[in-house]
Amino acid sequence: MGKRIQTVAMMTCMKTLLMLFNFVFWVTGIIILAVGIWMKVELHKYMELSTEFSSNASYILIGTGASVILIGSLACCCTAKGQPVLLYIYATFLFIMVALELGGGVSLYAYRNKLKDGFAQGINDSIHEYKGSKDPQSSHVDFMQSHLQCCGELGYDDWFNTTYKRIPISCCKEADVACDTSNYDLINHKGCYQKIVDFLNENMGHVAACAVGIAFFPAVGIILACCLARNINRAKYEQMA
Repeated sequence: MGKRIQTVAMMTCMKTLLMLFNFVFWVTGIIILAVGIWMKVELHKYMELSTEFSSNASYILIGTGASVILIGSLACCCTAKGQPVLLYIYATFLFIMVALELGGGVSLYAYRNKLKDGFAQGINDSIHEYKGSKDPQSSHVDFMQSHLQCCGELGYDDWFNTTYKRIPISCCKEADVACDTSNYDLINHKGCYQKIVDFLNENMGHVAACAVGIAFFPAVGIILACCLARNINRAKYEQMA
């Protein structure tokens, strides 16, 4: 009798821990989904300037976040019902998530140099195709220069080697239609490529490290789910005995 009470107490503790894990896992899914949407809406405006950038990256994050939210919600039902088969299926899903997140983190870090080369080519192509602030196809160049406080690929001199032949207003330190771009004191001197490279160097390693770190988090859920399923099976066996 005492052993059975001890087993029930252990299963209750494991269920509580797994429910807590499911909640945190579910919140993680919301964060991944939010990052994917942010990347699609805001970061995409910068990233699309790289010839090596794939727009699928944001959709992968959105899909992953939505999947985590769905799996996390279903996992709460699996834990509450206490069905070993469902718990093992849940553990399998978590294992797949670990593999995907580990691969994504490693790929992201390895991809950074290729992305930098893509920015060099992409920014150069974009400023040579620039047709003015009123041209919808050129708006991403103005957005980049005004938000990053930069000018040209390597510097404002790049604009004199383009068909536009002058420095656009988006290079001004202060957004003002009356800005005189011939006055070099009023414009940004640093090139956009270096600004983006600095951003990647400062953040890409942290992002990759976070991705790898998050990948190990589901491992906790795998252990809890498998242990709970095993203890439920053991309890059923003891009742039959």
